Amino acid sequence: MAQEKQRNTDTKKTHENLVIVESPAKAKTIEKFLGKDYTVMSSYGHIRDLSKKELGIAIDDNFKPDYEISPDKKKLVESLAKSAKEAERVWLASDEDREGEAIAWHLTQVLGLPVDQTRRIVFHEITKSAIMAAIENPRTIDMNLVNAQQARRVLDRLVGFELSPVLWKKVKPSLSAGRVQSVAVRFYRTDDPAKTLFKAELDRRFDSAEEAEGFLGTCREADFRVLSSESKPAERHPAGPFTTSTLQQEAGRKLGMSVSQTMAVAQRLYENGYITYMRTDSQNLSSQAIAAAREEIIKMFGEEYSSARKYKTKSKGAQEAHEAIRPSYLNRQQIEGSPEEKRLY
Repeated sequence: MAQEKQRNTDTKKTHENLVIVESPAKAKTIEKFLGKDYTVMSSYGHIRDLSKKELGIAIDDNFKPDYEISPDKKKLVESLAKSAKEAERVWLASDEDREGEAIAWHLTQVLGLPVDQTRRIVFHEITKSAIMAAIENPRTIDMNLVNAQQARRVLDRLVGFELSPVLWKKVKPSLSAGRVQSVAVRFYRTDDPAKTLFKAELDRRFDSAEEAEGFLGTCREADFRVLSSESKPAERHPAGPFTTSTLQQEAGRKLGMSVSQTMAVAQRLYENGYITYMRTDSQNLSSQAIAAAREEIIKMFGEEYSSARKYKTKSKGAQEAHEAIRPSYLNRQQIEGSPEEKRLY
């Protein structure tokens, strides 16, 4: 009887809901929205990765990955496991992409949660309405996304493990090889940088810097004349909503931000609830966002300047369920934060 009583005490639930997210900043914001019945904890990103012993992949066993908990995450995993055991329900709220889905799956494996029963929730913006809608519409882990992430991770390890030593020996020590960067190709173009009435750009691209420089050498003494010109009315359409790549391009062009700096700042804006999720290849906008934008435009400029547009995502295989990157609240003109966060916002 004493042993049975002790067992019941050990498994007693101390809180109703445990929500696990990726970052601590996001955890604080979400906990404010959910209230006292929810405890929100962070996994601080991935909790385990391929073993560093040998390849970490059993090539002869259908490329089976061998995972291990990161040494710096062991105490965190113990804390998460304790809280998961004490909770009535566990909700996995990592980001809605391959990496986020993999993080959720790894959590089920390490914490002993059933994959087909654990509640998986996703949201594209950290607002109260988005969080509550996610809680009301949970799903299970998408193993297709998990397997896609695992395949990419295994390829990264295989390519890097095989190619990096060759680079160190043949090219330069400390160089690294990756699944993507090892096959990257650069294309060159030429144009006339002179600040004249007409900007001229060649209608073809060169495969190497040497070819481009050779062509420019032949143009150095050339004399160009405009034989005719035509002026006519034109209609200019606004650029489409931001995807990850176009956000990076504009931040680089207008703000001088590097890709890594842009993504780090956007991550903080997202975690603080200022913008929607910053990793997306979709140009879709929700009907609520379009309505909010229309309201703000009419208020600021008048009815004649409001014209809703439907943008079609050009990227093949884009996840149309995602939204483009936009402010979470269209009527919020300024935010609190660092100078970089304010500039990008």
